[in-house]
Amino acid sequence: MTSPLTTSAPTLQIDADVLVIGGGLAGTWAAVAAAREGAHVVLAEKGFCGTSGVTATAGPGHWWVPPEQRQAAIDKRIASAAGLGDADWMARILETTWQTLPSLDRLYRFPKNSQGEKQYRALRGPEYMRAMRQLALEHGVTLLDHCPALELLKNGNGELAGARGLQRQQQREWVVRAPAVVLSTGGCAFHSRLLGSQNNTGDGYLMGVEAGAELSGMEFSSYYCIAPAGSTMTRSMVYTFGRYFDASGRELPINQGPDFNESLARALLEGPVYCRLDRIPHDIRARLPYVQPNLMLPFDRLGIDPYRDKFAVTLHGEGTVRGVGGLRLVSDHCQTRLPGLFAAGDAASREKVTGAVSGGGAVNSSWALSSGQWAGRGAALHARQHPLRARRTYGTARVGLLPLGDDHQGSSDLVSTVQNEMHPYDKNLFRTGAQLQRSLAELDNSWDRLREQRGARDPAAQLRWRETAAMLASARWCYGAALERKESRGIHQRSDVPQQLASFDLHLLSGGLDAPWVRRDPLQAHTQVPA
Repeated sequence: MTSPLTTSAPTLQIDADVLVIGGGLAGTWAAVAAAREGAHVVLAEKGFCGTSGVTATAGPGHWWVPPEQRQAAIDKRIASAAGLGDADWMARILETTWQTLPSLDRLYRFPKNSQGEKQYRALRGPEYMRAMRQLALEHGVTLLDHCPALELLKNGNGELAGARGLQRQQQREWVVRAPAVVLSTGGCAFHSRLLGSQNNTGDGYLMGVEAGAELSGMEFSSYYCIAPAGSTMTRSMVYTFGRYFDASGRELPINQGPDFNESLARALLEGPVYCRLDRIPHDIRARLPYVQPNLMLPFDRLGIDPYRDKFAVTLHGEGTVRGVGGLRLVSDHCQTRLPGLFAAGDAASREKVTGAVSGGGAVNSSWALSSGQWAGRGAALHARQHPLRARRTYGTARVGLLPLGDDHQGSSDLVSTVQNEMHPYDKNLFRTGAQLQRSLAELDNSWDRLREQRGARDPAAQLRWRETAAMLASARWCYGAALERKESRGIHQRSDVPQQLASFDLHLLSGGLDAPWVRRDPLQAHTQVPA
């Protein structure tokens, strides 16, 4: 099914124990953890490891809780998880975060409070990811920057055998043969202009499903984040202090809480909404340049003082980035249904740690840090038990790598179709069964158009089409699961079935390409896998 790339340079070929695909927060922690287990690790990143991804543009907080306070924190999280959280996984994350962050002392300068105590909860994304790149290099990880993965590989026995992709700057193929792969490719934000998410196109979901993995929780994909209008600056903490106004200057009853996005979205459907941040305490204003150093850039460029002036706001869709869904995990080591394939960070379902609600910044960051290490160790263990054998491999891609057209307009049109269905508030945030069916019909038609594309084998075109296929597949999985969950739960809200129903105290698994499917999976006891 795979079409070779048309390149003049010889293929880069590497044999390894563990291949990590994606070099953000989860991916770098996975690579370091696998290397610490003695594995030869290769990390392939679509951009530049250390600057790519949502963490590198942020001021990520962590779910940093002292041991004596953890039970209360878990109880609070379970209460908000709408019946889908797992206390054991939450406890594991809290402990892993507590043990891990201080270990970065040598590479990251943590601030101190007035008593001289180091503060580990909030970090600066750029410095954090710079430290993670350095840590990976110190552990002997081979970094392949600007090397998007295109498909997973299997051997003649049907076992996972690595992946191949494009080394963009050298314009050649790369092939990494490895018995264990960690997918840490992030979520899918459908090119919504969410800060740092341009590379988050659902690549890992598509590669995983093609190879035999399945998804879970994709219906929980309707989270949005506030930003100044015309800006990608989706750093939302300061907006908890905001006051909101319509075009006439009338203050709107938009309050922080679980209904904030819905209230703001309804107001935006009526017309422009303006915000003023005059209620931010002065001590927080003083700390913002450290915690979120790029927050003020859009205001500075426009000559706006957000503490005094009103400015227009919008909502950017976050899809599965701050949503919940992703590849289904079947072990404590974050293995998927396919032996040897592991997932971490936003590429994996976070239902066990967030339930049906967004993990926001803190829980999601701790999840990336923790799941990355668990997946990396699990991958190293799998590689030790199942060393690389047969040299002959074949690609698992089933769409987007066939001979596809070089016509940029064709892929752009399909991306626009996806965005037209996934971005509007009245389709994704305020869901109904009828609207979900209409959107799925449009997306299915686009999938048929994708399948009909034929043409050349230009590498840039293949990468563009592959990303288009991943976004389109992810959209169909999101809305397919949303249609099947005939209730309202957490961030999945349907006005035609506004109640949470005990009959849906379960997970929804997804998969399939030409014929997507959704299957109900009853809540089960926590699976323990020997370390």
